[in-house]
Amino acid sequence: MKLFYKPGACSLASHIALSEIGAPFEIEAVDTAIGRTETGVTYRDINPKGYVPALQLEDGQVLTEGPAILQFLADGAPNAQLAPQAGTMARARMQEHLTFVSSELHKAFGPLFREGSTESEKTAAREAVAVQFAHVEAQLSEDGGYLAADRFTIADAYLFVVANWANFTGIELSAWPRLAAFVARVANRPATQAALRAEGLIQ
Repeated sequence: MKLFYKPGACSLASHIALSEIGAPFEIEAVDTAIGRTETGVTYRDINPKGYVPALQLEDGQVLTEGPAILQFLADGAPNAQLAPQAGTMARARMQEHLTFVSSELHKAFGPLFREGSTESEKTAAREAVAVQFAHVEAQLSEDGGYLAADRFTIADAYLFVVANWANFTGIELSAWPRLAAFVARVANRPATQAALRAEGLIQ
């Protein structure tokens, strides 16, 4: 498999999941601004949507959209226990969290990364992120742990990536101590460290 990614973008969640699974995979960086991969391929020939992530399978098929990729990876490697069994309430809860991160939290950060956003738009975005962070804070337990189960899942990988954007957008995570502790805890996982290092985000 090959993951097309942009360093630190939402594709990092898929990269972490691949590292957790431990199966062989390749990565190829994408410059979405110019629409080319690091090997010079026109990225829209791979993913017509033009954004990351995209996962190219061994048979040539390409899967897009982070939540779909994450669930595909988790279901394909059940021994990694990155998702509860399909059809269970635990699985539904994990999907609930995964959807929330995708449709509400991720979306709220949009103006903070969008070129041309005004300062008032960025202020409104930070306020929107704060509302969503407060919801996440209420979901996390005081004694550590993860979102949807007593173990790390793909929902946690996605939440880590998006919550970590606070560090680059002028938002102090310390206002949500449980979330801040969660981000630090996931950052220290060996698979997370491996993905961050591979993307050049840490030494």
